[in-house]
Amino acid sequence: MGNYFKIIELFILGVLFPLTIVVFKFSQFILLFLWFVNIYAIILLVIFYRNKFNLKSLLHINYNKNRLYFYIIFIRWLLLSFLLLLFTYYIFPNKLFLIQKNKVDLLNKIFILYPFLSALPQEFIFCTFFFIRYKSLFKNEKNLVLTSAIIFCFAHIFSINWVAPLLSIFGGFIFASTYKKTRSLILVSLEHALYGNSLFAIGLGWFFWGGSVAT
Repeated sequence: MGNYFKIIELFILGVLFPLTIVVFKFSQFILLFLWFVNIYAIILLVIFYRNKFNLKSLLHINYNKNRLYFYIIFIRWLLLSFLLLLFTYYIFPNKLFLIQKNKVDLLNKIFILYPFLSALPQEFIFCTFFFIRYKSLFKNEKNLVLTSAIIFCFAHIFSINWVAPLLSIFGGFIFASTYKKTRSLILVSLEHALYGNSLFAIGLGWFFWGGSVAT
């Protein structure tokens, strides 16, 4: 019975919520939906998974164990950011450095706020909550990572374009893989923030927010 409920819950959170946002054009409230799910996830973990979920486990980085992964994350981010820059330059040249050309102050605010208001709650939901709550539904963690990436991708259909979901399926896989190997919410949130801020700096952030979002 427990797993059946989890399947229904996952379907509601991972499929119905994004579809509701698209169908009823609630994209302007996306942060509210994100934080609603985030609070719901926190409540569930506190009530049912107290032995696996506590403040210490949330904040730990385990630097000695994950030291190598810090370098992997940073180098991978630099390489992929360069590829994203080339992708934008050749495919969407009109979006290149879009925010810098129009609202430099906005970009500074994004750099500061995005890691805390968006990247952190997303990784709490798609990694910490997902791995604890839905682990029993999968035979191995590879399937857990893949499903997390797919749900992460589908969560970005509210953008109403092909770029955001395409980038999100790769991003979701990278983030879930990082969490699987490090079990660090802080580390995977930092990685997410690096890519997110890069997207906005390069100009691809338009496809995740602003002009690309249906209203």
